[in-house]
Amino acid sequence: MKKKLYRSVNDKKLCGVCAGVGEYFDIDPTLIRIVYALLTAFLAGFPGVILYIILAFIIPENPVSNMDDKFDDK
Repeated sequence: MKKKLYRSVNDKKLCGVCAGVGEYFDIDPTLIRIVYALLTAFLAGFPGVILYIILAFIIPENPVSNMDDKFDDK
């Protein structure tokens, strides 16, 4: 089965981009968030905020996670 990149619905802080990347590469999303925050804060050439917003619009939400959330409420 082919892996697909999705935004996380269950483990999101803002839009779920970092958690989705962490799930895709099987890395702890906290580490992704730390590296992303450090790159954004300390590298002036890294357009972190703009890149995050673009990725939030481009990467779709995980449809399987959405179904899990709907069944958990019952």
